[in-house]
Amino acid sequence: MERVPRHLFIEQGLEHLAYLDRPLPIGASQTISQPYTVAMQTHLLALSKWDRVLEIGTGCGYQTAILLELGLMVFSMERQKKLYLLAQKNLSALGYNSVQLHYGDGFEGLPQFAPFKGILITCGIPQIPQSLLGQLAMGGRMVVPVGTEVQTMTVVEHTHEQTFKEQTFGAYSFVPMLHGTR
Repeated sequence: MERVPRHLFIEQGLEHLAYLDRPLPIGASQTISQPYTVAMQTHLLALSKWDRVLEIGTGCGYQTAILLELGLMVFSMERQKKLYLLAQKNLSALGYNSVQLHYGDGFEGLPQFAPFKGILITCGIPQIPQSLLGQLAMGGRMVVPVGTEVQTMTVVEHTHEQTFKEQTFGAYSFVPMLHGTR
């Protein structure tokens, strides 16, 4: 995380707040997660270099950059065109060119690139989408904040055929995951 300049991913004029452990606005009524949350979700993925990961909710691209710094093969989706373009700009400006950014509905995922060793959802969701579970590799892990008002950080591990094991890791607050594109 030390190698990714968080201040370059937030709204102009808020740079002095960039390294506080709090979420900050990035535009389009969305926020960049606080550093603790980014670290926790990344840690819970438990991935190794070259593993394929699907990120749902690219936002400004900060979490994407963290995943790339770990040497992961990152496929990331954003539903808001404004943020999709912002993430492209941010990541390109910092030389992160190996990411595959996609504009689309995160509920659909990217089945054409599945299976993924990890799936990271960076927005709150009332329940885990079956469509995304089907894109998780055997032995893979999905990290997802589940709930409506407050979310419980949940790790879903694909243990066998159609069997999944869940573990929870505390309460968080995320913007909601929404259907469609804007």
